[in-house]
Amino acid sequence: ASSRARTRVVARANARRAIALGADVAVDETQLNAFLDSLKYDDKGLVCAIAQDVDTGAILMQGFASRDAVAYTLRNRKATFWSRSRSELWCKGETSGNFIGVESVHLDCDRDSLIYLGVPTGPTCHTGAHTCYYKRVDGRDGAAAKVDGGRHAAEEALTTLYELEATIEARRVEAVADDVKPSWTRRLLDNPELLCKKIREEAGELCQTWEENEGKEAATNEMADVLYHSMVMLNKQGVPMSDVLAVLRRRFGTSGVDEKAARPPKKLIDPSK
Repeated sequence: ASSRARTRVVARANARRAIALGADVAVDETQLNAFLDSLKYDDKGLVCAIAQDVDTGAILMQGFASRDAVAYTLRNRKATFWSRSRSELWCKGETSGNFIGVESVHLDCDRDSLIYLGVPTGPTCHTGAHTCYYKRVDGRDGAAAKVDGGRHAAEEALTTLYELEATIEARRVEAVADDVKPSWTRRLLDNPELLCKKIREEAGELCQTWEENEGKEAATNEMADVLYHSMVMLNKQGVPMSDVLAVLRRRFGTSGVDEKAARPPKKLIDPSK
């Protein structure tokens, strides 16, 4: 149940992020055709195309793209492939509604593989998983270790940041017996006052590493503490890390002073309520 709830939260967050992507980008057709001509297609006229989440770094899916599929992707900013089973152009999401809005496209050094870097508006995999890479292969319970190994929708190839986010969520939903000492993460989630105190404390210690010339290792350790405690706070408020990264991405190329001045005024909270 917790996995399905997290999937719904991620889907809603992704839909919000996708809105920020530009749908109509002017394309120089002469230059586009020259680029398409330069790709190294296989004997079926295809190149490998990998869709990757621009904010989380998750590999969403891998397919193959024809010349027309690459052109459609660049013109319309939606991840498009060539369906080898149906022998037709396939814009991901045209049937399910789960599109991948494309932020940018990247070419490998051999010119036979592309990355569509973008934002999924829903689950990418036909199974309902966030990505098609939801089964871990190595490890004690991996697919290479035993029949039906790997946990559906639970072994997504997560980066360190998102592995931490998933661990915090697991601590939030786990049942804790009365006679068992809860984890530190669970203690923080159950005690917001303690959580706020720790965030302020760790932020101060990070500043101290500069003020007291404590060195890079100390700064690294304190930053890890700040990041961890801040992510616990995000979980407490139901804010996915992808939303934070999307905000940072939107700020690229914008003056920090101007961006902050453009924010709506903060709402005052009545402590009596």
